[in-house]
Amino acid sequence: MKSVRLEKDGPVRHIVLAAPKKRNALSAQMLDELAEAVARVATDEEARALVIRAEGKAFCAGADIHSLFGDLNRPTAQIRDDLKNIYASFLGVADLPIPTIAAVHGVAVGAGVNIALACDIVIAGANAQFAVTFADIGLHPGGGASWFLTRRMGADRALAAIIAAETIDAETGLRHGLVTQIAEDPVKAATRLAHQAAARDPGLIRDAKRAVQIAETSELPEVLEFESWAQAATVGRPDFAEFVERFTKR
Repeated sequence: MKSVRLEKDGPVRHIVLAAPKKRNALSAQMLDELAEAVARVATDEEARALVIRAEGKAFCAGADIHSLFGDLNRPTAQIRDDLKNIYASFLGVADLPIPTIAAVHGVAVGAGVNIALACDIVIAGANAQFAVTFADIGLHPGGGASWFLTRRMGADRALAAIIAAETIDAETGLRHGLVTQIAEDPVKAATRLAHQAAARDPGLIRDAKRAVQIAETSELPEVLEFESWAQAATVGRPDFAEFVERFTKR
């Protein structure tokens, strides 16, 4: 892989967007490499958490228009099918069962915003900017942008951002739910959190992620049903047994 790297850091995996001269703009090749990296993480039984980060001054300058859109006169149905394949190349991140953390510095544009928001947690540098600028170039949002923005910011703010083609700074993103945390060094902060997750019982962390996902779309009884099974499963595991033993010796 030339423009995307997959790095191992103990039980933590890093996917690095590594085309800084192009501000990590997403070409067809880069998306293929990104899909390959995500697929490797998905089948890596030793991976406990994932950090997505980028080299250079920008997180991701969005799509390489010429590379991804090609002949604009193709039938609409063909363009749609091609776009869905493009979406699938990076949306696999959202399907990973392990915690995923985006470390964002500089600008993330269009599809670059989608890659960040496909992660569970977004840690941004003070200079991070999230450019939802599809409308400025006459293009409808794609790649899950409408869903990610609505889920994070609410329907009203999401629509306003799309209409105004807003570039959202880190502080505004934090207030509106786009950003989880602002850090002086987002890669360092993301890596630290990833290692915290990796140090815990992997079954607990995977189930906790699933519980939060269920809670987003379900009523309390459904969440309680899942939690009761997940919590019961942890009772018989070493970490809790060791705590109980220490507690009883006090």
